[in-house]
Amino acid sequence: MPEGHKTHFIARRHSAMFAGQTLKVTSPQGRFTADAKKVSGRTLESVEAAGKRIFYAFEGGRIVHIHLGRYGKFRELSSPPPLPIGQVRIRMVGDRESIDLNGPTTCQLINNEQRDRLVAALGPDPLAGGKKSEVWKNVSQSGKPIAGLLLDQSVVAGVGNIFRAEVLFETLVDPTTPGDELSESAFDAVWSSLTKMMKTGLKYGKIISVTAKEAGKPLKDLENKDRFRIYGKPRCPRCDNAIDAIEIASRRLYLCSRCQTRS
Repeated sequence: MPEGHKTHFIARRHSAMFAGQTLKVTSPQGRFTADAKKVSGRTLESVEAAGKRIFYAFEGGRIVHIHLGRYGKFRELSSPPPLPIGQVRIRMVGDRESIDLNGPTTCQLINNEQRDRLVAALGPDPLAGGKKSEVWKNVSQSGKPIAGLLLDQSVVAGVGNIFRAEVLFETLVDPTTPGDELSESAFDAVWSSLTKMMKTGLKYGKIISVTAKEAGKPLKDLENKDRFRIYGKPRCPRCDNAIDAIEIASRRLYLCSRCQTRS
């Protein structure tokens, strides 16, 4: 599932491509046809991300809300675009460029009030000026494990399974530590690591936890699991211990049980 860095990356990209243009909007698949007609021919005013959600604001207070989920994927095309490939939920056609979206969890037309409610239900977003103090308040008052809290979008917005594993490993925090037992200094380290990794992800359009020195090549050239320290890896890069995988918040979490211990 795309994490918060990717939604912000997409929002910036699509804003640069389409903001200020009058778009033709269709639903080749047919599931979004009625609502596509309500925004087609209108000017796209802005594209913004909040956590894992993307909002395309058209003139007249009409907003297309997208949540990619695990399978949603955009495809960039020239204009006029070729015939659709697969089940395209929504197609937006601009002056020079177009986009197709396949497989999103959510693609719906909403108004400003509905958008505000969706955003209000989210925790602070590290890529949108989210405040560390508010996240600490959410974490420190909960008995749930920190690895579960990081996935809770009402606690902090935009964090997914890869970010939580990489951040907790970098800070050597035991993922099972309850939030109300986590020291504030440990949380500060987690927050610092998280904001750094998410900003790097936004810059490159992909999650990267290693440094260029560790990787032995520029970050822009890293692909697949070479970008990670622990996620999906067989052995710990610090101690060479076998990596463990446990389930927290219904998702598999990778950790080093030797390095990530409670203080």
